[in-house]
Amino acid sequence: MHEPHLDRRLFLKGTAATGAALTLGATAVPTATAVPTATAVPTASAAPGGFPDYTYVRTLLTPSQLAYNPTGEIIFPTVRGVYDRLPASGRLGRYYLYYAPHDAPGGICLAYGDSLEGPFTEYPHNPIVSNKWSPHYSVSHVSSPHVMWHAGRKEMWLYFHGENTTTRLARSANGVDFTYDKVVLSTSMLPSGTTETSYARVFPHELPSRGAHYVMVFMMNNKSDHRDIGWGWSADGRDWTFSQEPLVRHGDVGAVNVGGPHLLHRNNSTYVVYNKDKESGGDLMITEVGNDFSRREHLGVFYNSRSSAPENGRSASPSFGTDRGVPYMIYEAGERLAGSIAMARG
Repeated sequence: MHEPHLDRRLFLKGTAATGAALTLGATAVPTATAVPTATAVPTASAAPGGFPDYTYVRTLLTPSQLAYNPTGEIIFPTVRGVYDRLPASGRLGRYYLYYAPHDAPGGICLAYGDSLEGPFTEYPHNPIVSNKWSPHYSVSHVSSPHVMWHAGRKEMWLYFHGENTTTRLARSANGVDFTYDKVVLSTSMLPSGTTETSYARVFPHELPSRGAHYVMVFMMNNKSDHRDIGWGWSADGRDWTFSQEPLVRHGDVGAVNVGGPHLLHRNNSTYVVYNKDKESGGDLMITEVGNDFSRREHLGVFYNSRSSAPENGRSASPSFGTDRGVPYMIYEAGERLAGSIAMARG
């Protein structure tokens, strides 16, 4: 949705998209130091860090067209290339697209296809993870699936929330059949008064000074009811240490709430892309945090949400991939809990 800032398409006009191609779930490199004071939101003359200029192409999944549709809404896509990770004899397609309804009962779902352009076919036995998994948990809903390929284990690791206070991990050799592992994040691990810790994504990322090989970014809330972006680090992807201060505060970028974070790496630096609430513009924003997460350079609009359908002034929860050299963004398009999963091409 257009706000009183310049559309990032004007920033990148005539600029070649340089640097390493965006990879499916990959990020960055080295070291860690103290976190500085956040910088102000830049003026329109600042350009996001040389990323492709994504343009909406089409919707990929719409709730009304799905067999598993308990609530009429879906959120939080994650796309993973499996063509070079899973045996050809067992995989369903070149790409797996995970998503979920949010409202009770939710349910982690899967669709598959041979191109990020689509089409994607709904897995006939959704949900692949439900809100009751005896003896591990019984909750009102599970949602926000983020799947990471764990190269060392040669497994798909699924991070998902349920309730909004708790993020869990399950693991799979084939990306369909998952084994429960453990709770990896909860409000008890953050400062007193934290009320939500959800919408987590995990990425391989080296932080040598912290002994970490993985980074998690997630949405956090407290009694003020203004959502920020939190972060943590881990040596193994299972046991985590979390910063007690937000990575991106809502006020840093002129929002009531921010959420749906995703890490990207380009030109030897690391960035977090995240969404504003619709009332604050509904756009995807970008902040450079650096490879050691010591920077807070708020670079402005990453993707400007259109007022027309299907975005209707809101884009959220992006996931990124490259298909045969072409960069793609898969994301929520539309009002929260009333949208579709859409695809934009860079």
